[in-house]
Amino acid sequence: MKPTELHTLTEPDIEKEEILIVKDKYFKPKNVAIVTGASSGVGRGTAVALAANGLTVLGTDIDEKRGRETVKMAKKVGGKVVFHKGDLSKDEDILKIVKKASRLGFIKFLANIAGLQHIDSIDNFPMEKYDLMQRIMVRAPFYLSKLCIPYIKASEDGIGSIGNMSSVHGHMVTKNKPVYNISKFALRGLTQSIAAEGEGKIRSFSVSTGFVKTPLALKQVPAQAKQRGISPEEVVRNIMMGRSQIKEMMSPIDVGNLFVIGFSHLGKYLIGGDLLFDGGMVKTY
Repeated sequence: MKPTELHTLTEPDIEKEEILIVKDKYFKPKNVAIVTGASSGVGRGTAVALAANGLTVLGTDIDEKRGRETVKMAKKVGGKVVFHKGDLSKDEDILKIVKKASRLGFIKFLANIAGLQHIDSIDNFPMEKYDLMQRIMVRAPFYLSKLCIPYIKASEDGIGSIGNMSSVHGHMVTKNKPVYNISKFALRGLTQSIAAEGEGKIRSFSVSTGFVKTPLALKQVPAQAKQRGISPEEVVRNIMMGRSQIKEMMSPIDVGNLFVIGFSHLGKYLIGGDLLFDGGMVKTY
């Protein structure tokens, strides 16, 4: 990777032709999908993709300005995203998110995507950061699932699905990301627990990818470089993409399309399973 490539690596726009469109009887405006982290990255890509497929999407995030941009992007591709500002570290906000979604139609789908990162070793890791990451990336998905499941059961024929954004770090770990690693493994456990209780009607699945062109991924490059004593370019080339057989980061819409598959009839047998799209990082290195 040339030095200039790192600085020009930004979150890509979403083009309509990139979105996977699936004809599914549940993909219609009266059915609602809640998507967390909808202001950028994978959350934005998923919100736009689901909206383009005909669902009414309640997108939530703490970044209201960028959330409004997501609403415009969805409209551009013929979809509807309703943005609701919410802080997943606060139970009262989580309750408001679900209540708002229930007023838009029948809650059928939940995509738990919001996340954050902190690069540090276990012995140096600040516990306040540990608590925040656990609250947003583990507790909030559990609480949202707890609140949404009764709505899904009460919806038309009681069928729906919950998708959780895991990671290659839910399969293997890299150093100096202990809490991120823990959280992603936990989301796979939550996924399987929901599926075990869903009786085939309320499915749950996780999505695990390598590095995606998101602000979250790009922001960690300088911290990784400092921790490892190498250049930012070496972090991207040797650490991030070193184990991948495809030396290109995924786009957020690529991941959003995986949630479209998982929520649609194409995911009928995806019950507690994990969609591992990682360029070969986990299984082939």
